[in-house]
Amino acid sequence: MAEEQLVKDLEKALLERAEKLAQEYRDRAQRARQHILEDAHERLRIREQNEVLAAQAEAERLFRRQIQANELKLKSKLDKLRWRLVQSILQDLPARLLQTREDQDAYLQLLRRFLTQAATNIESDELVAEVNADDIEYLKKHWDSFTADIAPDKRITLATTPIHCSGGILLRSQDNRIRIDNSFEGRIERFQNVLLRVITERLFAGEISQGGLVDDR
Repeated sequence: MAEEQLVKDLEKALLERAEKLAQEYRDRAQRARQHILEDAHERLRIREQNEVLAAQAEAERLFRRQIQANELKLKSKLDKLRWRLVQSILQDLPARLLQTREDQDAYLQLLRRFLTQAATNIESDELVAEVNADDIEYLKKHWDSFTADIAPDKRITLATTPIHCSGGILLRSQDNRIRIDNSFEGRIERFQNVLLRVITERLFAGEISQGGLVDDR
């Protein structure tokens, strides 16, 4: 009987030990499973976060590209508009210059300044002045008084054939080898680059000054 009881006790101890080991393995397996799940969830969270960040970065890049494209389009439209405004202002200049003819005294003083400047810079003693048809009618009657003291050492003749211009005066040497075109159109062409720069710098604000067109330079 003692041996049977010993065997039973041994079997019971073995069973308890086996159950305990099995429970330990089950617990380990459960902890490992939980760890694997947590690790997988963390990896998934990081992956999703990275994908979200990548999507946000791509969206920001696309947004910046669209903004840059729109800015370039707007800049192009503004440049075209500015150029049209510049051209419009340049086209209006002859009409603006014509307004100087309304004051005859001021206009004649302007012609004298143009004539004096040109006569000083042309190295020739025999000079010919050319103006439009309207100015010829007046100047041929007052030419001597008009040219008095302008260039005492030079002989300036008024051409009888008018030139096509809105105003101003063209002076040339007798042999036509040297010419200074101080007609309104000639000065506009000569000062065009300066005018373009001034108009652009001022962004078309305020009146367009005629100083560069009618001064003595």
